[in-house]
Amino acid sequence: MHIRIGLEQDFEGKVIAWALDYPGCFCYGEDEHEALLLFPRAFIAYQSWVNFKAGYSSWVKDITDFDVRLEESFQNFQVDEQYRRVEDGTYTVNAWFQNDWRALTAEDVKQALLLLDWSRRDLLGVIAPLDATQREKKYPGERWNIEGILKHIGGAEWWYLDSLDQAGISREALPPDPIERLTQVREHFKTVLPEWTGRELVRGRNGELWSPRKVIRRAIWHEKDHIVHIYKLLAEE
Repeated sequence: MHIRIGLEQDFEGKVIAWALDYPGCFCYGEDEHEALLLFPRAFIAYQSWVNFKAGYSSWVKDITDFDVRLEESFQNFQVDEQYRRVEDGTYTVNAWFQNDWRALTAEDVKQALLLLDWSRRDLLGVIAPLDATQREKKYPGERWNIEGILKHIGGAEWWYLDSLDQAGISREALPPDPIERLTQVREHFKTVLPEWTGRELVRGRNGELWSPRKVIRRAIWHEKDHIVHIYKLLAEE
């Protein structure tokens, strides 16, 4: 079986290998060769995660032998206020793959809803034992404390939805409390997601293209990535 890969070049100085057909499966490399080399391990970890969460209903449980096939590569770039490519712009345009054009199927939506629920449970499970002091503790060299990371996850998910004009509310109307923000944005996401089934919904924002498939890919990645981030911060204590 072939696992189709899209490479995102120059994401914060690294390369991301995305499994185009498996949202939430990704890995980082210092360059594209390392990203592709590390990807099989990332897929096996993803497979174990889905198998554990879904049990007999897992859609990856029967994948044993697989090959990694590079389908697409996207070089991130920066633009200025006039959307011209520049070296030091005001906005970084992140990966858009041809695969992102594909309309979602009912099965895509069903799996995405499950993945979103599982990653959210994992996130809440990490922070459940933490008291206010731990969540508000500042870490040297870090942009946010854990409370700030939670708020950022909710804000970023709102931003992904807003890129498709699907956010439902303004940024100013988002709850300031991180947990309330996470909950409100996610519940809205889960409401609109089924409405995207079969729709060719593509929008441009800040010089970057967005679609339902890309929003799902980025939202699940972003939450899982910050779960690892929080674990690393807690390991420093």
